[in-house]
Amino acid sequence: MGSARGTATAPAPHVVHAYDWIQQESRVDICGEDIDVARELARVITAEARGQALRTVPDVDVRADIVIGPATDRLLEIAESTALMVLGSRGRGGLAGLLLGSVSRRVATHAPCSVVVVRDGDTTSDGPVVAGVDDSPAADDVLKTAFEAAADRSAGLIVVRSHLPVSPLWPSATMADVDTRGQDVAEQTRLDELLEPWRVKYPDVPVGTVLTRESAADALVVASRTAQLVVVGSRGRGVVAGALRGSVGLHLLHHAHCPVYLARQS
Repeated sequence: MGSARGTATAPAPHVVHAYDWIQQESRVDICGEDIDVARELARVITAEARGQALRTVPDVDVRADIVIGPATDRLLEIAESTALMVLGSRGRGGLAGLLLGSVSRRVATHAPCSVVVVRDGDTTSDGPVVAGVDDSPAADDVLKTAFEAAADRSAGLIVVRSHLPVSPLWPSATMADVDTRGQDVAEQTRLDELLEPWRVKYPDVPVGTVLTRESAADALVVASRTAQLVVVGSRGRGVVAGALRGSVGLHLLHHAHCPVYLARQS
């Protein structure tokens, strides 16, 4: 599902089903009747998805289209003119703990727009929104998205920031010699300063903060167990610059217990 950029009013949600019948036909000699059956199945899937969307938001016009070709390629093409793409997840691999299917993974890690990935069972409706922030320019995009999401849901917001204590400068020193408490206070002050303008803009959103020395990915996975949404940043775009391989975002896409929102800089 996506929405076009650059319009004065909110564009209609767009339900898309990609059907790669050309590739299937090239692999096996199927008759025209089989193709017709497959096309009808694609039509039924798309109509049912649109019906579900209308039952959820009956006052919103919902477009629905069937596109022909490899799902990943077609969805990435659509993402070029989309503000937000929402994907499902059907992980089928043999690696334990990996919950993301290959199409969703490739689209989420390479799309130029923001992406939300939702899995079966992601039904928590009374938990907080969780945001992971760092010192990157993407932090404001993450906070904007997270505060808006929390306000729309009448939910609280928990902002998670990971930091590692600064190592001692002299060889004989140990971490016990480092003023980690002072570093924690300084990090908390920086986080509070980052949040201040957003707290002013969204005074009705209760905000909590978590400062951790764990990895950001691990801390956010733990927080996702009771959250209804986790928001993280995603820098860059394109096959190389936009890829999330090895990042916090990719780790969450595979291991989070709630929907994951990858907020890309606009």
